[in-house]
Amino acid sequence: MSKVKRAVKCFEDGYNCSQAIFSTYSQDLGVSSEQAIKIASGFGGGMRIDGTCGAVTGAFMVLGLKFAKGKDKPYDKIIKFAETFRRKNKSTNCQALIGCDIRTKQGMDKAANEGLFRSICSPLVKDSAEILEEMLAD
Repeated sequence: MSKVKRAVKCFEDGYNCSQAIFSTYSQDLGVSSEQAIKIASGFGGGMRIDGTCGAVTGAFMVLGLKFAKGKDKPYDKIIKFAETFRRKNKSTNCQALIGCDIRTKQGMDKAANEGLFRSICSPLVKDSAEILEEMLAD
């Protein structure tokens, strides 16, 4: 199974978007899947603070593991990823992407009742993994 499909399956199996991305790629970079699940656990759903999409923050963690060297930060990779994701999806903000505020009970109910996690978030996880595949191959 490809990593893109593995990431989507992980998300659809109940892990959050950040966990799905980070745990899919972490093992190749020296972090166990179990550790990655724990590390990324607070980053899904825009960190529940109307923040950056978890599929994006998970990718940032992967890029950090792959490209950070000592004091050198991989900001060029982070910027490239964010620009590419934004071109495909118009935003990197969770609330803007999903169309409701999942910090609230009403927003969470709407997302669940309308199947937004599957219809919107699964494709975002897929996009994130596809962008990572391209960037990690370079």
